[in-house]
Amino acid sequence: MSVPDPDRGPSRILLQGFGYRHLIRQQWAIRNVDLSIEPGERVLLLGPSGAGKSTLLHVVAGLLDRETGDVEGVVRVDGAAPTPASGGHGLSRTGIVFQDPDSQLVMSRCGDEVAFGLENAGVPRAEIWPRVRRALHAVGFDYALDRSTQALSGGERQRLVLAGVLALRPRLLLLDEPTANLDPDGAAQVLSALAGSTADRSATMIIIEHRIRPVLPLVDRVVVIDPVDGVIADGVPDQVLAAEHDRLAAGGVWVDDQLPWKPETGTRPATGTPLLRVEAPRRRYTDGGPLLPEPIEVTVRSGSVTAVVGANGSGKSTLAGMLSGLSAPHTGAVTPTAELSAGLRARQAAKPIRRWPSEQLAARIGTVFQNPEHQFLTGRVADEIALGPRHSRSVYRQRADELMQRLGLTNLAEANPFTLSGGEKRRLSVATALAGRPRVVILDEPTFGQDRRTWIALATLFAELAADGIALLFVSHDQLLTAALADQTVELRRPDIDRQPNGIEVAV
Repeated sequence: MSVPDPDRGPSRILLQGFGYRHLIRQQWAIRNVDLSIEPGERVLLLGPSGAGKSTLLHVVAGLLDRETGDVEGVVRVDGAAPTPASGGHGLSRTGIVFQDPDSQLVMSRCGDEVAFGLENAGVPRAEIWPRVRRALHAVGFDYALDRSTQALSGGERQRLVLAGVLALRPRLLLLDEPTANLDPDGAAQVLSALAGSTADRSATMIIIEHRIRPVLPLVDRVVVIDPVDGVIADGVPDQVLAAEHDRLAAGGVWVDDQLPWKPETGTRPATGTPLLRVEAPRRRYTDGGPLLPEPIEVTVRSGSVTAVVGANGSGKSTLAGMLSGLSAPHTGAVTPTAELSAGLRARQAAKPIRRWPSEQLAARIGTVFQNPEHQFLTGRVADEIALGPRHSRSVYRQRADELMQRLGLTNLAEANPFTLSGGEKRRLSVATALAGRPRVVILDEPTFGQDRRTWIALATLFAELAADGIALLFVSHDQLLTAALADQTVELRRPDIDRQPNGIEVAV
């Protein structure tokens, strides 16, 4: 169990008539929220994609205020308006895990990353490294302490960030989809760590997750919010889900883990034309990390859907980067066929895909990065989608309008991409990859942050693309997506290299 400081208790949260609107946005992200959370409560915050869940967490953490947008109503944490350094303990009082772990990493080595917060919180030097090791062990992070943070996968970074938060033993835990990038075993281990760290009620916890079943044993209360009507359901988890089942499902909440949609049979060609061949590719990170991925051979065909699965750190995103032409294998090859390189000059076609002109590469291979913000280039959603296609203004505007309509982004056309919710950013990144009508689309975690309705919208669109002869290859821990769409599955195994025990098994 965690050991609370005697002068610190779990936080109390109060919101009355709360609303928030980002700068230069006409629509409020969230409004009319009345909510009281007692000290030590563990709350699951639910709502559709774009309902304002992340915004609420950021306001409670003191990261959004009247300087960053319009605020209405009252927000109090332990009786005071929240700020990043509010309260006597400041830094260690509130711990938050963002949707994007990259936005929280500040150090080059993993051990230093967890120690950084403890040092800044004034934890005695003799306590720092034992707490670092216990926190890393609790979340199942088994790399050496001097491992480079840049060599980690997205899921491994998510675990590292959570370890840094748990090591601080905050009185308020704010968790924005902390298992979204994790494989099933990793997610179970992280939830176990959270259960251990909150079992004695020494911290108040608010957690956001879309796939809720694994989280329910961890929480005492479910709060469902709507961007306009505020809190629309609140109570004991089983009672809320039973009483509000139909309304929640209609609103996009994943009330169960059943496959919500299946493509029509017989809509895809039986055997497509080869477009890309992958032959035993391997890539070594510059910091001397393991060779990733394992040697494999895959042919990507028109109209096919290939799922790349495996544990965190097995090289899935590395493989996606090589297939996208963003990086090159150190051994093996990623070879385009004549069908894919058609239209290129002979000299260009003979080069590896990473050396193709960017406009030629984007016209043939569309890419959805694991972190959508890494591919945003403009300050407006509509411009972001229209940036890729090399057509007349009227044609690419029509394409942008079509994709925004399909993916529920029309009302956000004028918004800054960086102010969107995590699920909205993901759908925008999919739209930008599809705008140029590529022959192959590589997608890294394409359903991250999606509610049930937006998941169906994405899956339906992917099935239509495959039926039209587009080749799709996605990296995902989403077993429902693989079950619904994949006609070829590639499983990568995580190599047991560069790992060592970080401590004994002691809960944080």
